[in-house]
Amino acid sequence: MKQLLCAIGATLTLTSALAWPDKPVTIVVPFPPGGSTDMIARTLQPKLQDKLGGTFIIDNKPGATGTIGAALVTRSAPDGNTLFVSSLGPFVIAPHLTKVTYDATKDFDLITVAVQAPNVLVVPAASPHKSMADVMAYQKANPGKMTFASSGNGSSDHLTAELYWQQTGTSGVHVPYKGGGPVMTDLLGNQVDCSFMNINTAMPQIQGGKLRALAITSAQRSPLLPDVPSLNELGIKDANVYSWQAVAAPKGIPADVRAKLHDAIKDALNDPAIKPKLLALGFEIVANTPEQFTAFQAAEFERWKKLIESRGIKSN
Repeated sequence: MKQLLCAIGATLTLTSALAWPDKPVTIVVPFPPGGSTDMIARTLQPKLQDKLGGTFIIDNKPGATGTIGAALVTRSAPDGNTLFVSSLGPFVIAPHLTKVTYDATKDFDLITVAVQAPNVLVVPAASPHKSMADVMAYQKANPGKMTFASSGNGSSDHLTAELYWQQTGTSGVHVPYKGGGPVMTDLLGNQVDCSFMNINTAMPQIQGGKLRALAITSAQRSPLLPDVPSLNELGIKDANVYSWQAVAAPKGIPADVRAKLHDAIKDALNDPAIKPKLLALGFEIVANTPEQFTAFQAAEFERWKKLIESRGIKSN
């Protein structure tokens, strides 16, 4: 009897996996349309439809730095019909800044980190600072005076500044905004001194000559900014920072469904019609395995927890 039940269970699981997707799949994006995370979701959506069949629908659920959408996903059925495309915030930062209704390390089936992109320290074109040497010399001569704008407390650009200050023994004035748009407006208007802005956001203004890039937070120089040194090569260690977008699902989806999703996402990101466009925007293709994503999340979770606690960082 036990063997019969096992056989029936295995058959049902296989049938379910083979039939999936048998109804529309909702891709929850926990931010408004138009940002980097939404862009990645909308890049993947048609390719997943082509490769897997069925219908994939993007549902933007913004609010509370991405945690509203994250909580919604963790309450959904683990049948493969709800997916989560998000930046690092809900996965490894928000749980250390605010009370969330989910366990970021236990309530998701992690499928893959799709892409990552470094931050770049930018100053207005009219700034007197022409290099990182200028910035550091000014900071040491004028401690706590240089203003660093960010898209909000606990954002990637804010945490990068905190990490930079910690690693260099310098200080600055953190100026948090409600989003990247106001940061860009005040940078271009010379209202703030600088920002560790995501490369995707900064590139058009750098190329247009309105912002000057002084350093990048990737391990090596970016091919998009070959003349801009990395913090690492400038001797500022352990300051490699990437914003990243990943795909996950509610905990417990069928293993075969997860495997099909991972393979389809990896193929989509490396599609010759897509990959060059993402690279041109400053994204680096990651497409790692669920196991690699799990190890990566654990490391990132502890890294940002340690920084947030040691620097006394609070949410907005």
